[in-house]
Amino acid sequence: MISIQALQKSYGSNKVLHGIDLQLKPGVINGIVGENGAGKTTLFKCIAGLETFEGTIDHNFGTLRNVTGFLPTNPYFLSKITGKEYIQLMCNARNIEIEDLAAQNIFDLPLKQYADTYSTGMKKKLALTATLMQKNEVFILDEPFNGVDIHSNIVIQEVLLKLRELGKTVMLSSHIFATLEESCDHLHYLKEGRIVKSADKGNFKPIEDEMKLVGTSAKIDNMKL
Repeated sequence: MISIQALQKSYGSNKVLHGIDLQLKPGVINGIVGENGAGKTTLFKCIAGLETFEGTIDHNFGTLRNVTGFLPTNPYFLSKITGKEYIQLMCNARNIEIEDLAAQNIFDLPLKQYADTYSTGMKKKLALTATLMQKNEVFILDEPFNGVDIHSNIVIQEVLLKLRELGKTVMLSSHIFATLEESCDHLHYLKEGRIVKSADKGNFKPIEDEMKLVGTSAKIDNMKL
């Protein structure tokens, strides 16, 4: 289990996260929602070991960064590297030997093509494929459904269910509540760097309603259309 206690993060005088407390259990999928700028990506980077922070993250994985697969919202790829070479690079980082790459190409990506020529959705799918092939224990997925087609959306949902079945620790964000309701066991509402509300599966509607009220309805009303 990953136990996050009093996690805080600041960039100079700008405090982004204010005392985050979370328990991430294996075989459980936790979702994070919040408006742009709420601190979701910063929180993910802190857990993944990509940012320094104040507070504690306790776990039994040794070096958490070495067993964590982080899927950013917009994956970056070196120029002149093919999809296959990118996957090979990611697997080399975990000392994973690739066996039957064609069978593991679940999104049917053109792996001989340069990755930086891929569409937004294809880039997201390539990065996810490589992260899965690393055999990580922890998966932090920032907007995994963003920009992908409907069929790939279904595949990603099935992948999440498989990760849960395998006892992996999964955390993800999404602006699409339908995907969160289908895949997540717990949902946490992050607002201005604080978790203001959490809910178990089947009880996500109040969070959705509150986000609509503060993020959409109120702003539209202010326009006095």
